[in-house]
Amino acid sequence: MRIITATAITLALAAAAATAAPATAATAAATGKPGTDGLWRMDGYGTVLSLDGDTLQEFQTTSVSCLKGDSARRSGPRTYTTPDGTTLTVRPGPGRNRAALGYETSVGHRSLRRIQELPAGCTRPTPQDPRTAFDVFWHSFAENYPFFAAKGVDWQDVRDRYRPKVHQDTTREELFGIFSDMVRPLYDAHVAVRDGDQVFAQVRPGTEPPSPELDARVKKFITERDLRNAPYREDFANGRITYADLPGRATGQGYLRISGFSGYAADDAPYSVHFGELDKALDTILTTQRTQRLKGLIIDLRINGGGSDALGIHIAERLTDTPYVAYAKRARNHPTDPGRHTRPEPIRVVPADGPRYTGPIAVLTSGTTVSAGETFTQALIDRPGGTVRVGQPTQGVFSDVMQRNLPNGMTAILPNEEFLNRSGRTYDGTGIPPHLTEPVFTKEEFAKDRDSAFDRAVSVLRNED
Repeated sequence: MRIITATAITLALAAAAATAAPATAATAAATGKPGTDGLWRMDGYGTVLSLDGDTLQEFQTTSVSCLKGDSARRSGPRTYTTPDGTTLTVRPGPGRNRAALGYETSVGHRSLRRIQELPAGCTRPTPQDPRTAFDVFWHSFAENYPFFAAKGVDWQDVRDRYRPKVHQDTTREELFGIFSDMVRPLYDAHVAVRDGDQVFAQVRPGTEPPSPELDARVKKFITERDLRNAPYREDFANGRITYADLPGRATGQGYLRISGFSGYAADDAPYSVHFGELDKALDTILTTQRTQRLKGLIIDLRINGGGSDALGIHIAERLTDTPYVAYAKRARNHPTDPGRHTRPEPIRVVPADGPRYTGPIAVLTSGTTVSAGETFTQALIDRPGGTVRVGQPTQGVFSDVMQRNLPNGMTAILPNEEFLNRSGRTYDGTGIPPHLTEPVFTKEEFAKDRDSAFDRAVSVLRNED
Protein backbone atom coordinates (compact mmCIF):
# COMPACT_ATOMS: atom_id res chain seq x y z
CA MET A 1 0.00 0.00 0.00
CA ARG A 2 2.90 2.33 0.61
CA ILE A 3 3.77 4.69 -2.21
CA ILE A 4 7.52 4.85 -2.51
CA THR A 5 9.11 7.22 -4.93
CA ALA A 6 12.62 7.03 -3.54
CA THR A 7 15.10 4.84 -5.37
CA ALA A 8 15.54 1.21 -4.51
CA ILE A 9 19.00 2.24 -3.31
CA THR A 10 17.43 4.59 -0.79
CA LEU A 11 15.02 1.86 0.24
CA ALA A 12 17.98 -0.36 0.96
CA LEU A 13 19.13 2.11 3.48
CA ALA A 14 16.30 3.16 5.44
CA ALA A 15 0.08 -9.32 -10.75
CA ALA A 16 -1.47 -7.23 -11.92
CA ALA A 17 -4.26 -9.79 -12.14
CA ALA A 18 -6.33 -9.86 -15.31
CA THR A 19 -8.45 -6.76 -15.76
CA ALA A 20 -11.75 -7.37 -13.97
CA ALA A 21 -14.96 -7.39 -15.95
CA PRO A 22 -17.02 -4.24 -15.33
CA ALA A 23 -18.97 -4.58 -12.11
CA THR A 24 -22.73 -4.50 -12.32
CA ALA A 25 -25.39 -3.05 -10.07
CA ALA A 26 -26.19 -6.61 -9.00
CA THR A 27 -22.58 -7.05 -7.90
CA ALA A 28 -22.76 -3.91 -5.79
CA ALA A 29 -26.03 -4.97 -4.24
CA ALA A 30 -24.60 -8.38 -3.43
CA THR A 31 -21.89 -6.84 -1.28
CA GLY A 32 -24.45 -5.22 0.99
CA LYS A 33 -21.95 -2.44 1.70
CA PRO A 34 -22.77 1.25 1.67
CA GLY A 35 -20.56 3.96 0.14
CA THR A 36 -17.03 2.79 -0.54
CA ASP A 37 -17.07 -0.15 1.87
CA GLY A 38 -16.57 -3.49 0.16
CA LEU A 39 -14.04 -5.14 -2.13
CA TRP A 40 -12.27 -3.34 -4.95
CA ARG A 41 -9.85 -4.37 -7.68
CA MET A 42 -7.36 -1.73 -8.73
CA ASP A 43 -6.77 -1.11 -12.44
CA GLY A 44 -3.11 -2.08 -12.79
CA TYR A 45 -0.93 -2.62 -9.71
CA GLY A 46 -2.01 -6.24 -9.07
CA THR A 47 -3.98 -5.19 -6.01
CA VAL A 48 -7.32 -5.86 -4.34
CA LEU A 49 -8.53 -3.67 -1.48
CA SER A 50 -10.92 -4.56 1.30
CA LEU A 51 -12.63 -1.54 2.89
CA ASP A 52 -14.54 -2.72 5.92
CA GLY A 53 -15.66 -0.23 8.53
CA ASP A 54 -12.53 1.37 9.98
CA THR A 55 -9.99 -0.80 8.15
CA LEU A 56 -8.46 -0.75 4.69
CA GLN A 57 -6.58 -3.95 3.86
CA GLU A 58 -4.42 -4.49 0.79
CA PHE A 59 -4.08 -7.86 -0.96
CA GLN A 60 -1.20 -8.24 -3.43
CA THR A 61 -2.25 -10.57 -6.24
CA THR A 62 -0.70 -12.37 -9.17
CA SER A 63 -2.17 -15.11 -11.30
CA VAL A 64 -0.65 -17.65 -8.87
CA SER A 65 -0.86 -15.90 -5.50
CA CYS A 66 -2.60 -13.57 -3.09
CA LEU A 67 -0.75 -12.20 -0.07
CA LYS A 68 -1.76 -9.63 2.50
CA GLY A 69 -0.06 -6.28 2.10
CA ASP A 70 -0.30 -3.10 4.14
CA SER A 71 -3.30 -1.84 6.04
CA ALA A 72 -4.64 1.55 7.10
CA ARG A 73 -7.17 2.87 9.61
CA ARG A 74 -10.04 5.17 8.79
CA SER A 75 -9.24 8.76 9.78
CA GLY A 76 -12.14 10.61 8.14
CA PRO A 77 -15.25 10.08 6.02
CA ARG A 78 -13.14 9.18 2.95
CA THR A 79 -9.64 9.00 4.34
CA TYR A 80 -7.41 6.31 5.83
CA THR A 81 -4.04 6.67 7.52
CA THR A 82 -1.23 4.13 7.29
CA PRO A 83 0.99 3.25 10.27
CA ASP A 84 3.68 5.59 8.91
CA GLY A 85 1.22 8.51 8.86
CA THR A 86 0.47 8.67 5.12
CA THR A 87 -3.10 9.66 4.24
CA LEU A 88 -5.06 7.80 1.54
CA THR A 89 -8.27 9.18 0.07
CA VAL A 90 -11.00 7.04 -1.51
CA ARG A 91 -13.50 8.97 -3.62
CA PRO A 92 -16.63 7.21 -4.92
CA GLY A 93 -17.77 7.31 -8.53
CA PRO A 94 -18.50 7.54 -11.28
CA GLY A 95 -21.42 5.30 -10.35
CA ARG A 96 -21.74 2.93 -7.42
CA ASN A 97 -19.21 0.43 -8.71
CA ARG A 98 -16.28 2.73 -9.40
CA ALA A 99 -14.00 4.73 -7.12
CA ALA A 100 -10.57 6.40 -7.13
CA LEU A 101 -7.72 6.08 -4.66
CA GLY A 102 -5.22 8.86 -4.05
CA TYR A 103 -2.07 9.09 -1.92
CA GLU A 104 -1.00 12.44 -0.50
CA THR A 105 2.67 11.65 -1.20
CA SER A 106 2.07 10.79 -4.85
CA VAL A 107 0.47 12.36 -7.92
CA GLY A 108 -2.52 11.07 -9.85
CA HIS A 109 -5.13 8.52 -8.84
CA ARG A 110 -5.73 4.78 -9.07
CA SER A 111 -9.02 3.54 -10.48
CA LEU A 112 -11.00 1.00 -8.45
CA ARG A 113 -13.73 -1.39 -9.64
CA ARG A 114 -16.04 -3.06 -7.16
CA ILE A 115 -15.91 -6.87 -7.02
CA GLN A 116 -18.11 -9.36 -5.23
CA GLU A 117 -15.54 -11.55 -3.49
CA LEU A 118 -11.85 -11.92 -2.84
CA PRO A 119 -9.82 -14.00 -5.31
CA ALA A 120 -9.70 -17.61 -4.17
CA GLY A 121 -6.02 -17.45 -3.30
CA CYS A 122 -6.68 -14.75 -0.68
CA THR A 123 -8.70 -17.13 1.47
CA ARG A 124 -6.14 -19.90 1.89
CA PRO A 125 -2.57 -20.01 3.22
CA THR A 126 0.26 -19.66 0.70
CA PRO A 127 3.05 -22.26 0.95
CA GLN A 128 6.38 -20.79 2.05
CA ASP A 129 8.70 -23.19 0.26
CA PRO A 130 11.43 -21.88 -2.11
CA ARG A 131 9.62 -22.91 -5.32
CA THR A 132 6.45 -21.03 -4.34
CA ALA A 133 8.51 -17.96 -3.42
CA PHE A 134 10.22 -18.19 -6.82
CA ASP A 135 6.91 -18.38 -8.66
CA VAL A 136 5.46 -15.37 -6.84
CA PHE A 137 8.68 -13.42 -7.48
CA TRP A 138 8.72 -14.27 -11.20
CA HIS A 139 5.02 -13.54 -11.71
CA SER A 140 5.25 -10.24 -9.82
CA PHE A 141 7.67 -9.00 -12.48
CA ALA A 142 6.07 -10.83 -15.41
CA GLU A 143 2.67 -9.25 -14.72
CA ASN A 144 3.73 -5.73 -13.69
CA TYR A 145 7.17 -4.70 -15.00
CA PRO A 146 6.80 -2.56 -18.17
CA PHE A 147 10.35 -2.42 -19.51
CA PHE A 148 11.56 -5.93 -20.40
CA ALA A 149 11.58 -5.21 -24.14
CA ALA A 150 13.38 -1.89 -23.68
CA LYS A 151 15.98 -3.61 -21.49
CA GLY A 152 16.40 -6.50 -23.92
CA VAL A 153 15.51 -9.09 -21.27
CA ASP A 154 13.46 -12.20 -22.08
CA TRP A 155 11.75 -12.83 -18.73
CA GLN A 156 10.39 -16.23 -19.83
CA ASP A 157 13.92 -17.31 -20.64
CA VAL A 158 15.01 -16.09 -17.19
CA ARG A 159 12.38 -18.37 -15.64
CA ASP A 160 13.45 -21.32 -17.74
CA ARG A 161 17.08 -20.89 -16.71
CA TYR A 162 16.64 -20.26 -13.00
CA ARG A 163 13.57 -22.20 -11.85
CA PRO A 164 15.28 -25.61 -12.21
CA LYS A 165 17.89 -24.37 -9.74
CA VAL A 166 15.26 -23.95 -7.00
CA HIS A 167 14.12 -26.96 -4.96
CA GLN A 168 12.90 -27.84 -1.51
CA ASP A 169 16.40 -27.70 -0.02
CA THR A 170 17.42 -24.36 -1.58
CA THR A 171 18.71 -22.18 1.25
CA ARG A 172 17.48 -18.68 1.87
CA GLU A 173 20.90 -17.29 0.96
CA GLU A 174 20.93 -19.26 -2.29
CA LEU A 175 17.42 -18.06 -3.19
CA PHE A 176 18.39 -14.45 -2.51
CA GLY A 177 21.32 -14.89 -4.87
CA ILE A 178 19.09 -16.41 -7.57
CA PHE A 179 16.60 -13.55 -7.33
CA SER A 180 19.46 -11.03 -7.52
CA ASP A 181 20.92 -12.71 -10.60
CA MET A 182 17.51 -12.72 -12.28
CA VAL A 183 17.04 -8.95 -12.07
CA ARG A 184 20.70 -7.96 -12.44
CA PRO A 185 20.50 -7.49 -16.27
CA LEU A 186 17.74 -4.88 -15.82
CA TYR A 187 20.11 -2.30 -14.32
CA ASP A 188 17.05 -0.53 -12.94
CA ALA A 189 17.47 1.61 -9.83
CA HIS A 190 13.82 1.01 -8.98
CA VAL A 191 14.33 -2.76 -8.83
CA ALA A 192 15.59 -4.47 -5.69
CA VAL A 193 15.46 -7.70 -3.72
CA ARG A 194 15.32 -7.43 0.05
CA ASP A 195 15.63 -9.95 2.84
CA GLY A 196 15.79 -8.16 6.16
CA ASP A 197 18.89 -5.98 6.11
CA GLN A 198 20.27 -7.70 3.01
CA VAL A 199 19.46 -5.86 -0.21
CA PHE A 200 20.45 -6.23 -3.83
CA ALA A 201 20.00 -3.07 -5.93
CA GLN A 202 21.98 -1.27 -8.60
CA VAL A 203 21.99 1.81 -10.79
CA ARG A 204 22.46 2.34 -14.51
CA PRO A 205 26.05 1.53 -15.60
CA GLY A 206 28.31 4.56 -15.57
CA THR A 207 26.35 6.32 -12.84
CA GLU A 208 26.72 6.59 -9.08
CA PRO A 209 23.94 6.00 -6.53
CA PRO A 210 23.02 8.86 -4.22
CA SER A 211 24.34 8.49 -0.70
CA PRO A 212 24.66 10.69 2.39
CA GLU A 213 28.44 10.64 1.99
CA LEU A 214 28.34 11.84 -1.63
CA ASP A 215 25.74 14.46 -0.79
CA ALA A 216 27.86 15.82 2.06
CA ARG A 217 31.00 15.95 -0.08
CA VAL A 218 29.25 17.74 -2.94
CA LYS A 219 27.50 20.18 -0.62
CA LYS A 220 30.83 21.16 0.97
CA PHE A 221 32.46 21.56 -2.47
CA ILE A 222 29.65 23.77 -3.76
CA THR A 223 29.55 25.88 -0.61
CA GLU A 224 33.29 26.53 -0.73
CA ARG A 225 33.57 27.05 -4.49
CA ASP A 226 30.31 28.16 -6.08
CA LEU A 227 28.71 29.94 -3.13
CA ARG A 228 31.82 31.57 -1.70
CA ASN A 229 31.09 35.21 -0.81
CA ALA A 230 27.37 34.76 -1.46
CA PRO A 231 25.58 37.74 0.12
CA TYR A 232 22.86 35.41 1.39
CA ARG A 233 22.86 31.64 1.93
CA GLU A 234 20.69 29.45 4.12
CA ASP A 235 19.83 25.77 4.60
CA PHE A 236 16.26 24.59 5.00
CA ALA A 237 14.22 21.42 5.47
CA ASN A 238 16.66 19.46 7.60
CA GLY A 239 19.53 20.49 5.30
CA ARG A 240 17.94 18.98 2.17
CA ILE A 241 17.39 22.40 0.58
CA THR A 242 19.94 25.20 0.18
CA TYR A 243 19.32 28.64 -1.27
CA ALA A 244 21.83 31.41 -2.04
CA ASP A 245 21.86 34.76 -3.83
CA LEU A 246 24.90 34.44 -6.05
CA PRO A 247 27.85 36.87 -5.96
CA GLY A 248 30.19 38.42 -8.50
CA ARG A 249 29.53 37.76 -12.17
CA ALA A 250 26.36 35.89 -11.18
CA THR A 251 24.86 38.81 -9.26
CA GLY A 252 21.12 38.88 -9.83
CA GLN A 253 20.90 35.08 -10.04
CA GLY A 254 19.66 32.67 -7.39
CA TYR A 255 20.82 29.16 -6.59
CA LEU A 256 18.47 26.49 -5.23
CA ARG A 257 19.91 23.07 -4.37
CA ILE A 258 17.50 20.21 -3.61
CA SER A 259 19.09 16.93 -2.52
CA GLY A 260 15.83 15.02 -2.17
CA PHE A 261 12.06 15.24 -2.00
CA SER A 262 11.88 13.59 1.42
CA GLY A 263 13.60 13.85 4.79
CA TYR A 264 12.53 17.44 5.42
CA ALA A 265 11.66 16.59 9.03
CA ALA A 266 12.13 13.70 11.47
CA ASP A 267 11.83 10.26 9.89
CA ASP A 268 8.71 9.41 11.90
CA ALA A 269 6.97 12.71 11.11
CA PRO A 270 3.84 12.46 8.93
CA TYR A 271 3.94 13.73 5.36
CA SER A 272 2.08 16.91 6.34
CA VAL A 273 5.06 17.97 8.48
CA HIS A 274 7.50 17.47 5.58
CA PHE A 275 5.12 19.43 3.34
CA GLY A 276 5.01 22.23 5.93
CA GLU A 277 8.80 22.40 6.10
CA LEU A 278 8.95 22.75 2.32
CA ASP A 279 6.42 25.59 2.43
CA LYS A 280 8.45 27.37 5.10
CA ALA A 281 11.52 27.16 2.88
CA LEU A 282 9.72 28.37 -0.24
CA ASP A 283 8.06 31.24 1.64
CA THR A 284 11.47 32.39 2.88
CA ILE A 285 13.20 31.97 -0.48
CA LEU A 286 10.59 33.20 -2.94
CA THR A 287 9.67 36.49 -1.36
CA THR A 288 8.00 39.24 -3.36
CA GLN A 289 11.21 41.26 -3.34
CA ARG A 290 13.41 38.39 -4.49
CA THR A 291 11.07 37.11 -7.21
CA GLN A 292 10.90 40.62 -8.68
CA ARG A 293 14.65 41.18 -8.81
CA LEU A 294 15.92 37.72 -9.79
CA LYS A 295 17.24 37.56 -13.36
CA GLY A 296 17.76 33.82 -13.34
CA LEU A 297 17.50 30.80 -11.06
CA ILE A 298 19.77 27.74 -10.98
CA ILE A 299 18.07 24.61 -9.59
CA ASP A 300 20.67 21.99 -8.69
CA LEU A 301 19.35 18.41 -8.71
CA ARG A 302 22.63 16.68 -9.47
CA ILE A 303 22.62 14.70 -6.21
CA ASN A 304 18.96 13.95 -5.59
CA GLY A 305 17.77 10.61 -4.25
CA GLY A 306 14.07 11.11 -4.93
CA GLY A 307 11.09 11.05 -2.59
CA SER A 308 7.61 12.45 -3.13
CA ASP A 309 6.54 13.48 -6.63
CA ALA A 310 3.85 15.66 -5.02
CA LEU A 311 6.52 17.83 -3.37
CA GLY A 312 8.13 18.39 -6.75
CA ILE A 313 4.83 19.51 -8.26
CA HIS A 314 4.36 21.83 -5.28
CA ILE A 315 7.68 23.52 -6.04
CA ALA A 316 6.80 23.79 -9.74
CA GLU A 317 3.65 25.66 -8.72
CA ARG A 318 5.90 28.42 -7.33
CA LEU A 319 7.69 28.73 -10.69
CA THR A 320 4.89 29.65 -13.10
CA ASP A 321 2.00 32.05 -13.48
CA THR A 322 0.39 29.94 -16.23
CA PRO A 323 -1.22 26.52 -15.67
CA TYR A 324 0.29 23.68 -17.71
CA VAL A 325 0.61 19.90 -17.82
CA ALA A 326 3.77 18.53 -16.19
CA TYR A 327 3.43 15.00 -17.60
CA ALA A 328 0.92 12.19 -17.90
CA LYS A 329 1.05 9.10 -15.74
CA ARG A 330 -0.07 5.57 -16.61
CA ALA A 331 0.45 2.03 -15.29
CA ARG A 332 0.82 -1.33 -16.96
CA ASN A 333 -2.63 -2.92 -16.88
CA HIS A 334 -2.47 -6.49 -18.19
CA PRO A 335 -0.67 -9.56 -16.79
CA THR A 336 0.51 -10.92 -20.15
CA ASP A 337 0.52 -7.87 -22.46
CA PRO A 338 3.08 -5.20 -21.44
CA GLY A 339 1.63 -2.90 -24.12
CA ARG A 340 -1.68 -2.39 -22.32
CA HIS A 341 -1.91 0.45 -19.81
CA THR A 342 -4.32 2.43 -17.74
CA ARG A 343 -5.61 5.64 -19.33
CA PRO A 344 -2.86 8.32 -19.03
CA GLU A 345 -3.76 10.85 -16.36
CA PRO A 346 -2.47 14.39 -16.96
CA ILE A 347 -0.70 15.84 -13.93
CA ARG A 348 -1.22 19.58 -13.90
CA VAL A 349 0.80 22.42 -12.44
CA VAL A 350 -1.46 25.16 -11.12
CA PRO A 351 0.16 28.47 -10.09
CA ALA A 352 0.41 28.84 -6.34
CA ASP A 353 -1.02 31.74 -4.42
CA GLY A 354 1.51 34.34 -3.39
CA PRO A 355 4.91 35.28 -4.86
CA ARG A 356 6.13 33.18 -7.77
CA TYR A 357 9.33 33.22 -9.81
CA THR A 358 8.54 33.04 -13.53
CA GLY A 359 11.85 33.97 -15.18
CA PRO A 360 14.53 31.79 -16.82
CA ILE A 361 15.72 28.66 -15.02
CA ALA A 362 18.76 26.43 -15.49
CA VAL A 363 18.35 22.91 -14.08
CA LEU A 364 21.51 20.95 -13.24
CA THR A 365 21.17 17.16 -13.57
CA SER A 366 23.30 14.03 -13.53
CA GLY A 367 23.00 10.25 -13.35
CA THR A 368 22.55 10.73 -9.62
CA THR A 369 19.35 12.67 -10.25
CA VAL A 370 16.92 9.87 -9.42
CA SER A 371 13.18 9.15 -9.26
CA ALA A 372 11.28 12.17 -7.87
CA GLY A 373 14.31 14.27 -8.83
CA GLU A 374 13.58 13.18 -12.39
CA THR A 375 9.82 13.70 -12.27
CA PHE A 376 10.49 17.24 -11.03
CA THR A 377 12.95 17.75 -13.89
CA GLN A 378 10.28 16.48 -16.27
CA ALA A 379 7.71 18.80 -14.69
CA LEU A 380 9.84 21.77 -15.74
CA ILE A 381 10.30 20.74 -19.40
CA ASP A 382 7.15 22.50 -20.63
CA ARG A 383 7.22 25.23 -18.00
CA PRO A 384 6.39 28.65 -19.46
CA GLY A 385 9.23 31.10 -18.92
CA GLY A 386 12.18 29.16 -20.27
CA THR A 387 14.08 26.22 -18.74
CA VAL A 388 17.45 24.88 -19.89
CA ARG A 389 19.00 21.64 -18.58
CA VAL A 390 22.75 21.47 -18.01
CA GLY A 391 24.96 18.53 -17.04
CA GLN A 392 24.37 14.81 -17.66
CA PRO A 393 21.29 12.63 -18.31
CA THR A 394 19.24 11.69 -15.27
CA GLN A 395 19.15 8.11 -13.94
CA GLY A 396 16.06 6.97 -15.88
CA VAL A 397 13.60 5.75 -13.21
CA PHE A 398 10.29 7.54 -12.65
CA SER A 399 7.61 5.16 -11.41
CA ASP A 400 6.25 4.87 -7.91
CA VAL A 401 7.77 1.70 -6.51
CA MET A 402 5.79 -1.44 -5.69
CA GLN A 403 6.82 -3.53 -2.70
CA ARG A 404 5.62 -7.09 -3.24
CA ASN A 405 5.66 -9.48 -0.31
CA LEU A 406 6.94 -12.97 -1.01
CA PRO A 407 5.55 -15.92 0.98
CA ASN A 408 8.94 -16.63 2.61
CA GLY A 409 9.19 -13.08 4.03
CA MET A 410 11.47 -11.62 1.33
CA THR A 411 10.41 -8.56 -0.66
CA ALA A 412 10.53 -7.80 -4.38
CA ILE A 413 10.70 -4.11 -5.32
CA LEU A 414 9.82 -2.98 -8.83
CA PRO A 415 8.22 -0.21 -10.93
CA ASN A 416 5.03 -0.56 -12.99
CA GLU A 417 4.32 3.01 -14.21
CA GLU A 418 5.39 5.35 -16.99
CA PHE A 419 5.59 9.15 -16.88
CA LEU A 420 4.92 10.43 -20.40
CA ASN A 421 5.93 13.72 -22.00
CA ARG A 422 3.58 15.56 -24.35
CA SER A 423 4.78 13.38 -27.25
CA GLY A 424 3.80 10.23 -25.35
CA ARG A 425 7.42 9.28 -24.72
CA THR A 426 8.89 7.95 -21.49
CA TYR A 427 12.46 8.69 -20.41
CA ASP A 428 12.79 5.42 -18.48
CA GLY A 429 16.13 3.73 -18.97
CA THR A 430 17.86 6.56 -20.82
CA GLY A 431 17.01 9.37 -18.43
CA ILE A 432 16.16 12.95 -19.36
CA PRO A 433 18.99 14.37 -21.51
CA PRO A 434 20.50 17.80 -20.90
CA HIS A 435 20.34 20.57 -23.46
CA LEU A 436 23.97 21.38 -22.66
CA THR A 437 26.32 18.54 -21.73
CA GLU A 438 28.96 19.17 -19.07
CA PRO A 439 30.93 16.88 -16.72
CA VAL A 440 29.44 16.51 -13.25
CA PHE A 441 31.55 15.89 -10.13
CA THR A 442 34.16 13.76 -11.87
CA LYS A 443 37.54 13.10 -10.29
CA GLU A 444 39.07 15.65 -12.64
CA GLU A 445 36.45 18.27 -11.75
CA PHE A 446 37.15 17.83 -8.04
CA ALA A 447 40.93 17.73 -8.54
CA LYS A 448 40.98 20.95 -10.57
CA ASP A 449 38.38 22.70 -8.40
CA ARG A 450 36.02 22.95 -11.35
CA ASP A 451 32.23 22.91 -11.52
CA SER A 452 31.67 23.11 -15.25
CA ALA A 453 27.91 22.60 -15.15
CA PHE A 454 27.40 25.34 -12.58
CA ASP A 455 29.63 27.76 -14.50
CA ARG A 456 27.80 26.97 -17.75
CA ALA A 457 24.45 27.63 -16.10
CA VAL A 458 25.64 30.98 -14.76
CA SER A 459 26.84 31.95 -18.25
CA VAL A 460 23.60 30.85 -19.94
CA LEU A 461 21.42 32.77 -17.52
CA ARG A 462 23.63 35.85 -17.79
CA ASN A 463 23.13 35.81 -21.53
CA GLU A 464 19.36 35.71 -20.95
CA ASP A 465 19.50 39.14 -19.31
